[in-house]
Amino acid sequence: MNKRQATSTLLAGALLACFPLLAQAQAYPNKPVRLVVPFAPGGTTDLIARIIGERMGTVLGQTVVIENKAGAGGAIGAAEVVKSAPDGYTLSMATVSTTAANPAINPKIPYDPITDFVPIINIAATPNVIAVHPSFPASDYKGFLEQLKKNPGKFSYASSGTGGIGHLQTELFKSLSGVFMTHIPYRGAGPALNDVVAGQVPVLFDNLPSALPFIKDKRLVPMVVAAPQRVAALPDVPTFKEVGLEPVNRMAYYGLLAPKGTPKEIVDKLNAAARTALADPTVKSRIEATGSIIVGNTPAEFGEQIKAELAVYKQVVAKQGLKLD
Repeated sequence: MNKRQATSTLLAGALLACFPLLAQAQAYPNKPVRLVVPFAPGGTTDLIARIIGERMGTVLGQTVVIENKAGAGGAIGAAEVVKSAPDGYTLSMATVSTTAANPAINPKIPYDPITDFVPIINIAATPNVIAVHPSFPASDYKGFLEQLKKNPGKFSYASSGTGGIGHLQTELFKSLSGVFMTHIPYRGAGPALNDVVAGQVPVLFDNLPSALPFIKDKRLVPMVVAAPQRVAALPDVPTFKEVGLEPVNRMAYYGLLAPKGTPKEIVDKLNAAARTALADPTVKSRIEATGSIIVGNTPAEFGEQIKAELAVYKQVVAKQGLKLD
């Protein structure tokens, strides 16, 4: 066999190897798609997953089944998706916790958020809020900060788990404001929120969509929000920038990831389905009603956002000397 024949044979083999992937992508999806939410029901991640999943299922012509897999600050659910077949039938809800905060603090996390996933889309960005139980001895940010500074260690705060965004964002707040609170980790934002509402823990740094109903019912009192500007639903609550802590002014993101190796055609089809869903006025209004901002970007743009957020929280972990409990 001469060199030209050998080259032709190699090219033919490569093309034949691509045919199954192309056929798979063209037929996709021909069965339900599983969307793993790496936290307990009731939090913002779960809420947005159900809103987008329902409409995406209609667009794709197959049901999107929501499956909650909580634990380890989102790492258990995320790791399960990494081990799944890269065929587009198992996806993960991506959060700052699972792609940045948790990997930054946990050297043994069983996945790499940059290399083990394929970004699909950033669905929405959400302001975060520090809120307290009504029994807390302050009703605004100035009083809140005074109480924390006068009583180091007296107050504790709840989070969705060690390494979650609530944990590391609170630690960022602590490092810049010079206060100390004890961390109480939970197995998801929902359980953490429930205990703060019940008065078991006084403070919470939570996503606004899940906390807002309780704020409106006066079962939680907002102190300060992480958002580019004041939130319309909380016009009297300052942003971190206003109180001199602009680095804490980071919003959460909620996106979709697929396992490494998922064909580009399938990723593009999922991105298009999500964009179509987000263009639906009902879906758009339901997500915006939670206090979130629609994003709907490209896979490449979402990948860059994940890299940037991971870098920020690696710095927080190093500065605060944080380790897993």
